[in-house]
Order: sequence, then structure tokens, then C-alpha cells
Amino acid sequence: MKAMPHSAMILSAGLGLRMRPLTNSRPKPLIEVAGKTLLAYNLECLTRAGIQQIVVNIHHLGEQIRDFLKAHKFTQVRISDETERLLDSGGGVKKALSHLGPDPFFIMNADSFFIDGPQSNLRRLTDAFEPTQMDALLLLAGGLQMTGYEGLGDFFMDAQGELTRRAERVVAPFVYTGVALINPAVFTDTPEGPFSLNLLFNRAIEKGRLFGLRLDGEWLHVGTPEAITDAETQLAYGVTTKGL
Repeated sequence: MKAMPHSAMILSAGLGLRMRPLTNSRPKPLIEVAGKTLLAYNLECLTRAGIQQIVVNIHHLGEQIRDFLKAHKFTQVRISDETERLLDSGGGVKKALSHLGPDPFFIMNADSFFIDGPQSNLRRLTDAFEPTQMDALLLLAGGLQMTGYEGLGDFFMDAQGELTRRAERVVAPFVYTGVALINPAVFTDTPEGPFSLNLLFNRAIEKGRLFGLRLDGEWLHVGTPEAITDAETQLAYGVTTKGL
């Protein structure tokens, strides 16, 4: 069993446009599902896994996130402030690299969370990550493991776990959950300022170094006000093994 990464970043700086009007008065990570904020679901997941250093970036109504973290005494959390300039997913992580350290670290999106099955998915990612072969290992959901997602999928995955993108107007079987284990070296030779993590994922695909791991459990994507009800219904019903 491999040692868990020390660091993780929760991407929390988005504008939450699809969640309006709720995000007119609060940042999306503080939207509640079944009485708990999206940010809390992700922080608790990382804390249970023993992650020692967590970075949260902020932009839209970011002071509310600062206040939330203080009130709930998440003392191991550092803020990466993007109030002056929103840096997108890749640029936001790059800005925070000094807090994340030189070793591979987790990335999580604050607009979704997952419920573990019998095994911890962060532990599974850690054990499956092979730095000599992989630039990043993405946690993927497939089949009926998803609540609140209505897209066409993101990736195809071969028997070894190597990923390729779906073509336009093609349905792919796996969706990126927003959770990844990534090598910070991939941020070398990246733009200054805003850029997407997709830039890094596409570079890794070209080199045959982007891999995936199928989620053990259930993924709840909370991108719209309607998706809150769907997620709460799923939580009330209980996590099932459908589609596994």
C-alpha cells in the first residue's frame, strides 16, 4: 500500500453561472445539499483520507468561503486568492503550486462530490498511480453511477486504463468526476494566467500518459438548482451498487 499524497486542491473559484439565482448571494461551493455545503463534502473526504495540506481557491464572493473555513476550523486549509483575476482550473492550480509541494497531489472540483463504495476512492487512486507511466490519473464515473449529469461523456478507456477523448457527436462511456491525482511537473511550460486543466490532459493524451480509474461508489454532480433536489433524493435513497 502506497503512502497517501500530502496535498490536495479544491477548485472553488468558479462563478457558478448555471446555479443562478442561488449564486447571486453565495459562492457555489457553499450551496447546501442535504444540510451540508458542497465544500464541506469535499473537505471531509480529504480529511478522512489523511490529507495534511488542502488549498482552496476563491474568487466570486470569496470572503464567504474564508468565513466558512474559519467558522468550521479547517485549520489545515490554505486560501489561494483569485479575487483580482479568475485563472480557470489550470491557472488556479498553477498559482497554488508553492502550497502543494513537489509530489503528486489530488485535485477536486467543488461542484460535485462522491460517495465511496466499499473502498476509498482516494486510496484506490493512490495505489493505482504510477508516476513513471502517468502524468495524471483521473477518477471516472460510468454507467448508472452518476446523478445530475446529462452530457455525452468525456473519455474512452482501454483495458490498461489509458484514456482518449471522445470525438464530436460521439457518446463516451466515462465522465471525469473532477477528481484527479496529478504530477506537478506537468505544469512546466504552461501559460501565465488563465488556462484549463484540459490543456494538460490533452498533452498527456498525446504522450500516452493520461489514465483513468473507475469510481467505486456514486458520483453526484450539482451544477444547477434542479440538481440539488436530485442529489438529495439520491442521498436519502442511499448509495446503491447500480451500474457497478
